[in-house]
Amino acid sequence: MRIDFLSIFPEMFEGVLHHSIMKKAQEKSAVEFNVINFRDYADNKHQTVDDYPYGGGAGMVLKPQPIFDAVEAVRNSSPANPRVILVCPQGERFNQMKAEELAKADHLVFICGHYEGYDERIREHLVTDEISIGDFVLTGGELPSMTIADSVVRLLPGVLGNEDSPVLDSFSSGLLEHPHYTRPADFRGMKVPDTLVSGNHKLIDEWREEESLRRTFERRPDLLENYSLTDKQKKYIENLKKL
Repeated sequence: MRIDFLSIFPEMFEGVLHHSIMKKAQEKSAVEFNVINFRDYADNKHQTVDDYPYGGGAGMVLKPQPIFDAVEAVRNSSPANPRVILVCPQGERFNQMKAEELAKADHLVFICGHYEGYDERIREHLVTDEISIGDFVLTGGELPSMTIADSVVRLLPGVLGNEDSPVLDSFSSGLLEHPHYTRPADFRGMKVPDTLVSGNHKLIDEWREEESLRRTFERRPDLLENYSLTDKQKKYIENLKKL
């Protein structure tokens, strides 16, 4: 996969792209990152990328020309037809299903805006996806684009050490993930559940399934509305409701 970030603050990406899983993904040749300063594509000597909005109002608006030229240059250098993603509060709410969808793409391009907003022609004629990471406003698109990229890259084949890890993550199965424990089995009197140290894998799987259901019921009951429960799972949920 190739991922390009268009930003006027390219230095913001240094820490995230060169550590942990993102670094390992590059070392394994699973992904290639490019950070492009779209100010370099401005058609004036001052490299201006924003201007006052027509009709007046507070704040500045990103001009279409630098971003159009930057995206077109990226497209011309790519053998694939990239997904061009605009990160903005008005976009589709990001979730694990969207991450899994994007992980199937060969090339992603993130447009990271600043100031009051984008010229609407960028939204209408350049982008393929508008994505929001939540109902709040950030200073720019760099943080959400890195958040989305991180969730996508960890899904690429061979990136994580254990291929089951992304499958078992919260939301991937439709439920929240079960609790985890490690050594020691008894820490300051706080003990690991007996089932997990029993060595009985059938019981362990049943415990994990029930704990996943319980945690989802307690913390995110909305997820259960669209989840296909088995008869056994329905009975377990009904028992939780009685507690």
